[in-house]
Amino acid sequence: MNNEQLTVSNNDYLVPVAATGRCHKVPVRLASVRVAKLGTLLIAHCALLIATSCARKAVPTTSTKGPGTSVSVAEPAVHATNTAFLFMNAKGKAQINMKGNKQSANIALRMRRDSIIWVTAGLVGIEGVRAVLTPDSVRVINKLEKTYFTGGYDYLSKLLNVPVTFAQMQALLLGDYLPAPIGITPKIAVEEAGRQRVSYPLAGVLVERLLQAGTGRVQQLKVSDEATQRNLTVDYTDFKVLDEQPTVPFAHSTFIQAQQPAAGVVTAAINYSKVNVGRERLAFPFAVPKGYKRMKQ
Repeated sequence: MNNEQLTVSNNDYLVPVAATGRCHKVPVRLASVRVAKLGTLLIAHCALLIATSCARKAVPTTSTKGPGTSVSVAEPAVHATNTAFLFMNAKGKAQINMKGNKQSANIALRMRRDSIIWVTAGLVGIEGVRAVLTPDSVRVINKLEKTYFTGGYDYLSKLLNVPVTFAQMQALLLGDYLPAPIGITPKIAVEEAGRQRVSYPLAGVLVERLLQAGTGRVQQLKVSDEATQRNLTVDYTDFKVLDEQPTVPFAHSTFIQAQQPAAGVVTAAINYSKVNVGRERLAFPFAVPKGYKRMKQ
């Protein structure tokens, strides 16, 4: 049997192990639960991190430039540089660790700036979850459980107990800088090697972003809430220049750590093996097969 082949037989399927060339049987239903859970967690934790950076109130941010151009930072003293491409197509792997329970999956990400975010997660040869986010809608298909959801951002907000917006999700995935809301002046400190640490209080939490010297890219995002003892850290690493955007390096690795009194420490690592950007149009397929059951909010 080819090491890359996936064979379904009765209630089990064979998962190839690259190191040994052998295949291990895993119950189909167990695999379904793992993939579906991981896909939901990936979407939820990405939303959680960027939503928490805007704390208990959703604060809208507005770009002064159109799609496909850098988002206006609107803070002259902040030396931040954001991405400028219109379309993005990326593939990689993700892993979430909750209380020692590790879940891994292959992921695919497509995006049209300011318009749509398309994400899939699954095991080898099996897509478990597909999600499509637009500025005013959230749609999710669980292909293994044959369920789907379609609605607004109140779904993610209710799931995470914090407000979530499309702009926040986009900035997190791209590693872009979001300026402080109007009326709040950020504190800027220059650290080692000329890096800037930009921080400001917002609705009871402290938001901090560490910007690389020279490139102006976000290297780290930290959100601290002393009142609830909730802390989140997002580290962007493995910056590489993309052919279509040679002046702005893109982080191919993102490591997320969330700490809450009830849940403990949860980590999520996303590593991209392929990233293509530019103005070439992409497809964002999403269709609910007949017989799927709609999930209630």
